[in-house]
Amino acid sequence: MLVKTFGSAVFGVNALTITIEVSIGGGNRYHIVGLPDNAIKESLRRIESAIQTAGLRMPRQKIVVNLAPADIRKEGSSYDLPIAIGILAASGQIEQEDLHQYFIMGELSLDGGLQAIKGALPIAIQARTAGFKGFILPIDNSREAAIVNELDVYGMRNLREVIDFFNNSGTFIPVVVKTRELFYENVSSYEQDFSDVKGQENIKRALEIAAAGGHNLILIGPPGAGKTMLAKRLPTILPPLNIQEALETTKIHSVAGKLNAADSLMTERPYRSPHHTISDMALVGGGVNPQPGEISLAHNGVLFLDELPEFKRSVLEVMRQPLEDRQVTISRSRLSVEYPASFMLIASMNPCPCGFYNHPDKECICGPGIVQKYLSKISGPLLDRIDLHVEVTPVNFNELSSLQEAEKSACIRTRVIKARERQDLRFAANTSLHCNAQMSPNMVRNVCQINDAGRSLIKKAMEKLGLSARAYDRILKVSRTIADLAESETIELEHLAEAIHYRSLDRDSWAG
Repeated sequence: MLVKTFGSAVFGVNALTITIEVSIGGGNRYHIVGLPDNAIKESLRRIESAIQTAGLRMPRQKIVVNLAPADIRKEGSSYDLPIAIGILAASGQIEQEDLHQYFIMGELSLDGGLQAIKGALPIAIQARTAGFKGFILPIDNSREAAIVNELDVYGMRNLREVIDFFNNSGTFIPVVVKTRELFYENVSSYEQDFSDVKGQENIKRALEIAAAGGHNLILIGPPGAGKTMLAKRLPTILPPLNIQEALETTKIHSVAGKLNAADSLMTERPYRSPHHTISDMALVGGGVNPQPGEISLAHNGVLFLDELPEFKRSVLEVMRQPLEDRQVTISRSRLSVEYPASFMLIASMNPCPCGFYNHPDKECICGPGIVQKYLSKISGPLLDRIDLHVEVTPVNFNELSSLQEAEKSACIRTRVIKARERQDLRFAANTSLHCNAQMSPNMVRNVCQINDAGRSLIKKAMEKLGLSARAYDRILKVSRTIADLAESETIELEHLAEAIHYRSLDRDSWAG
């Protein structure tokens, strides 16, 4: 007897419908075809134990399982449940009349329990797109999948519950998540705040400019100056995610298996801080079965690289293309997948190996040329892609012990949102642009026009600092953002001067 169940395979951040065909006939061998990986080939051992635990029998006949389309490689253990249901339906142990209406996915334990799967959200979106009535999956993934409207999502604890569902032996209520209510309830909830930071007003100003224009930024200063603390608070002043951004971000984390059972929709901008020992594949994504890397997990949020020179040079260089294109393409012999990677890069570093170059109180013990050699670990092309270079100095005792409350993140965020609103109006005709940092060189020439005095100023700066053509564009973009924060229609001389000031750590000018 032939029975069909339906599941899905995830490629990149999208899913494809997979038909699981189960045929039972004469013989006594088990076969799984359709390019399964080892995890799927081993599934029949788990399925047999789970079926017996549920009080039913595993057929002692020839069982052929085909995963169609047969020319696409299938990977992972999430096909256990649809294969098990197909075997039970083909052997007449459960009703099969409703099978064609549901996507079924889940990994089986030996005792019949259902383990969480990856990619529940894109699979649920595909189920709705393909016109299926519902989606049956492990209860740990149910809230994640339930944010998809017009799809009945049933979270199950074990195989026995799924059997009862198709045999109409119990009452099962779909999981309901009120997506918009949940989103707007939690969209601005952050544990940290800029009011915790004493002093460092110039650094806060630089972070405000970075947030307003979506610019990349590097903080350079001695240990204990507050670089990491300031970077951690950057997401609190970024504009809130909109619904589309939240869904896009949740899909990536769903594919990577990074969502908890209690999570449904991500409402905070991601903040990723990988250790400097990370590999290039872990940063950009990859593997035999390509998975998103840290730069994609930071999509619509912040990627913080602490102690930037300690990262392997090959790791830093692979970021150059994603920083420009805001997406990463992972190519393999059989497939090519694209992951979005529109993130803000925030980096920090010590000024030298000992950490005390330019320190107001402590003396640097590094030898001649060591400081420049240390900074040279970061390539010029990568440094060019960082818009703001900010030197962080230690906070003195008077500022540290001051009882005066610092400005809250909510106040800074209000100014940032107003600046972003001006940019939304400016780029209304181009749906792929959302902030000044994303402007192309041609658009920079049109949007960031300066007068003769401004041209003279930037010419002198380029000659003195040895800036590249890319740095010239970055200065114009930052000055446009400063003008937006000042609610100015044109880029004035003071806006340009402040933007040039934030290139003061360029390789040709800093540390001799």
